[in-house]
Amino acid sequence: MPNNDLRELEAKRRKALWMLANISPGDSKAFDPLSILDDLDLQERKYFPNADKTLELNQLRDCVTVQHHHSGIDIILEQTIPQPWRERFNQASIGSTRLLDGPYAANWDKFLVEWEREMQHLQDHRLAKAANS
Repeated sequence: MPNNDLRELEAKRRKALWMLANISPGDSKAFDPLSILDDLDLQERKYFPNADKTLELNQLRDCVTVQHHHSGIDIILEQTIPQPWRERFNQASIGSTRLLDGPYAANWDKFLVEWEREMQHLQDHRLAKAANS
């Protein structure tokens, strides 16, 4: 997938996840963000056919290189984050402080924890939608 397309897709995903964050599962206000997320999932599968077999978060965490920076802070080497995760992290991190040599490792860990929470919240919405159909 071209970088600009991936960036746009993940920016839309991030916006929809933020829209969904304060909506309770089963609430009709969730219809638009859920529709957007469903559409984005279809687009992603076109470019990443193995999306259903994506790395588990622990495997993803293990493949990213953490490096102790001379500033005393642990950073991650962005190039070791596989796509689409690198772009997901970049979209979620817009405005975050980082070093020139790489993002803070603590921010990467926080992203993974938050991603897991967001995916559980999304799953709760999808289950509530299915129950109401």
